[in-house]
Amino acid sequence: MSLDPGLDAGRTDVHRLAAAARSILACPADVHLVVDGVDDVTAGLEDAHLEMQDHGGRPLFACPADAALAIAATDGRGALLTLHSGLGRPGSPDRDATLTLSGRLEATGLEDCECCTEVRMRVLLRPDFALLSREGHGREDARIRVPLTAFSSPVHDLNRGFLQRSVEHANQCHQDELRRAVATRTGTRLGDVVGVHLAGLRPDGVVLQWVDPTGSHESTLSFPRAARTAPDLGELLREELHAGLC
Repeated sequence: MSLDPGLDAGRTDVHRLAAAARSILACPADVHLVVDGVDDVTAGLEDAHLEMQDHGGRPLFACPADAALAIAATDGRGALLTLHSGLGRPGSPDRDATLTLSGRLEATGLEDCECCTEVRMRVLLRPDFALLSREGHGREDARIRVPLTAFSSPVHDLNRGFLQRSVEHANQCHQDELRRAVATRTGTRLGDVVGVHLAGLRPDGVVLQWVDPTGSHESTLSFPRAARTAPDLGELLREELHAGLC
């Protein structure tokens, strides 16, 4: 699949450009995938929903082994992936950006689903082109090609989007663990910790916000060392807060 080459990235800050692109890959508002020769790539997927994560600058999908996406990956078909930014708050300027990736699908193996007996295929998109665009008015519209070497650099693994999605996941799925962590750290009865919110996650720390009968509170937790990788950050959160966090 071919793309408009866009603007030359030679005069831009490549590091910042790659960081912005990786952040959108890790934190999209929506995911749209078009595959060569496939009318509906979501066929065979529950609720027509694509599960995707950033795997070192390469989009990684999981789907039933007999789904159209899995078959397309086995055939090594070309694909075009469009991701609208999910960074920041809805309606903020951060949401105006879009990342488009083209490349070839690759089936990387089978895995057992953790919540059922279904066997799922891991499907990787190996990008051969990345384009970052931002909506604007008139001359403010911009399309900039992202150098793939910078885009896939491990230095961007702990990008802003990954940190935002990590916080969102913890706040939505791990309230029990967070409440227990605050109760233990503050000596408050568990039943008195009404709610907990993680904010401002960084490689070297996180901000804890919670509510109890005395009001709202906030505390900055500094890690004993700065995380260098996503698994390292997860381990620090489990060590400092609760072993059940994922």
